[in-house]
Amino acid sequence: MRKGGSKITIPARALPRWEASYGIVGSHSGIQICTWTKKALRGKGVCYKQKFYGVDCHRCAQISPALAWCSENCIFCWRPNEWMEEVKMGARQVDGPKGIIEGSVALRKKLVSGLKGAHDAQLAKWKESFGLFPSHWAISLSGEPTLYPMLGEMVLELRTHPEVRSIFIVSNGQEPGAIEKLAKMGALPTQLYISVDAGDARMFKKVNRPKYKDGWKRLNRTLALLPKLDCRTVLRYTLIKGVNDSEKDAAEFAEMFEKSRADFIEVKGYMFLGDSRRRLVFENMPGHEYVQEYAKKMEALLPDYSIIDGDGLSRIVLLKRKDSPYGNFIRQAEAEKRGR
Repeated sequence: MRKGGSKITIPARALPRWEASYGIVGSHSGIQICTWTKKALRGKGVCYKQKFYGVDCHRCAQISPALAWCSENCIFCWRPNEWMEEVKMGARQVDGPKGIIEGSVALRKKLVSGLKGAHDAQLAKWKESFGLFPSHWAISLSGEPTLYPMLGEMVLELRTHPEVRSIFIVSNGQEPGAIEKLAKMGALPTQLYISVDAGDARMFKKVNRPKYKDGWKRLNRTLALLPKLDCRTVLRYTLIKGVNDSEKDAAEFAEMFEKSRADFIEVKGYMFLGDSRRRLVFENMPGHEYVQEYAKKMEALLPDYSIIDGDGLSRIVLLKRKDSPYGNFIRQAEAEKRGR
């Protein structure tokens, strides 16, 4: 890793690839206008997260405060994760959350500006997307966000903006201490995702390729925290055909999912994209019917959950815990309940 002055910088060999895909913010963060936001601005559909949870796809800011830092090298990840060598960010070296947020908003406006010229752009939505502060923040773009030591401060800073309705954090669960810190700070997101792609330690090592020797224990420590957290929780299971989709896998996943008491479970098919194509083959990508069939197997093993929705384009099926206190769509009351 290289450092510019006292600041962390994205590793030099990784930077050209990241610059081609993302807008670089500060020393270690990034933002991207995803395909679904572009589609939403043209009336061509919305992300499944809008369909499932009611977030504003056209006003989404998808960011990462740890663009090239991750504690796993998952075989299904489409990012060039072999270049993510570091798992530590010193607190004195990182950019502050306010600067990252301001930089992300400014760069997002620049990236969105050109979309107005599309022949089928919907002007009203474009004006909202360009002119208003993003209402949905997906802290999930690349890398592992819980490695950013000021993640809690970032959530609290975002909450000072009344336009923000929802904040999602997607984590691999390798930093249970960071999740506990968010809870103690009163800085849990609106919705916390934990990726669970293996049902035992052997499969975890094969699929997620953790950098910590105790990675499996770390994940299970995080899952044990979920029932205690005062926020919506989601388990994301990436289904890789021929890899983690056996009957044994299903039974092991079901046991883990039940113990977590997560509000939602997303069974999502692996997509043969990006750098994952160097690790897997096209046949590992399941069609939506396959995902649906496997989700039904999971439902049969999960008496406390039921299938409530799905999306064929994203090859995903949503299960919900029957006694979850949360509605499917995020209500304004949920967005406001922590200190605004």
